[in-house]
Order: sequence, then C-alpha cells, then structure tokens
Amino acid sequence: MNNRLASKSIQSKIFTIRGVQVMIDKDLAEMYQVETKVLNQAVKRNSERFPLQFRFQLSSTEKKELVTNCDRFELLKHSSSNPFAFTEQNELPQKGIFYNGQVFDSWKFASDLIRSAQKSIVLIDNYIDDSVLSLFAKRSSVVSVTVLTKEINKSLEQDVKKFNAQYPPVTIKEFKNSHDRFLIIDDTNLYHFGASLKDLGKKWFAFSKMDIGAIEMLENLKKVVVLCS
Repeated sequence: MNNRLASKSIQSKIFTIRGVQVMIDKDLAEMYQVETKVLNQAVKRNSERFPLQFRFQLSSTEKKELVTNCDRFELLKHSSSNPFAFTEQNELPQKGIFYNGQVFDSWKFASDLIRSAQKSIVLIDNYIDDSVLSLFAKRSSVVSVTVLTKEINKSLEQDVKKFNAQYPPVTIKEFKNSHDRFLIIDDTNLYHFGASLKDLGKKWFAFSKMDIGAIEMLENLKKVVVLCS
C-alpha cells in the first residue's frame, strides 16, 4: 500500500468525539496487528507513559452513536463494555504513529518476528504473562513453541492452559540457568533482547540478531532441558 492509500485508509478511521480527533481501539489494534485487548492491556500497564488525554473510554451514548454511524462496529452493540478512543498526533496521516507509540511499534516488531517462523520458536524469558503468550497466536499452526522461564506459578499455568485451549499449544518449562532473554527462530536465527517481552515499549531496549550461536545454544539447552520436537 503506497503512502497516499495508507493515509486515506487511516483518515477514514478517524472520528471526532468530544471535540478531538480519535481512533477507536479496534481500528488501532488492527493497524498494529494485535488483539484489541492486548493493545488496551499494553497501555494500561504503561500508564506512566500515557497521559489521561491520550485515551478515554466512550460513554454508552457515544458507543451507540458510533455503532449507528459506522456498520463495522455493529458487534459493539452487543458488548457489555465500551470501547476506548485514542487521540491522534499531528503526524498521523503520514505514518500512522501515535503519541508514545513505542508500545505499539514494539509489538509490531515482535509480532513480525513470530510470524517469520516456519517450523519452531524457542523463547528464553524469565518473566512471562498472558501478553507474551498472545504473541504466539500470530504464528503458523505448524510452528512449535517452547518457552523456558525461571518459574511456573499457578497463574502462569492457568494462562497457558487458557491459551492452549484456543490456539495451537505452547510448551512451557522451568529453566533457571539464564539471566538474559533470547528468541530462537527455526533453530537458526538467534535474537538477544534487553528486556522481557512483557515489557515491550516501557523503556528503550534493543533486539539484537546474533550472526552465530543459535545451533550451539540449542545444543547447550538440550543438555539441561528437553525441548519439544
């Protein structure tokens, strides 16, 4: 999609509510290819980075008016919760980037890495929650996922159980030998990243693709933990 078409597509999703231009959470989530609940969770968990004027929840009257004027929001009529609206930045028509958009850009980058896998994903990350699991919903159904983390508590067990009931299952194992965080794609591409995936966008941190080491790391892992085939 060229810049003109992208700009036109974005403009069609901008509404004026309470005197300001906004995008509805559903449309913004689709733009960044994440689930709506994941987008709102990311903002909630990063509340210190998002001022109150950045996002507000529609009233029941505003939701009704939105549904009446826009057919694609028909399903909201039957929802018990009201959607959130996000205010725009001046650069929105050009790039679709929102104020403090690091969270969404980070999710987009991580999602693209997950989608690139063709056969397997191994994640080593000591701090896992449901937001990390949701990234794996974006993979192909034939791609196996193994998550190695320091501790598997009851809450995480439940999150994994719920995820596996809806999507191709992930395997999670305890692994206490790593301080850093790594992602191995298809047994060949090794990425090192500076913070847990659950903290995407909270602070600056880097994803680094390592030119060598994936096969060697996998061999070392097999010595201490059995990976799924």
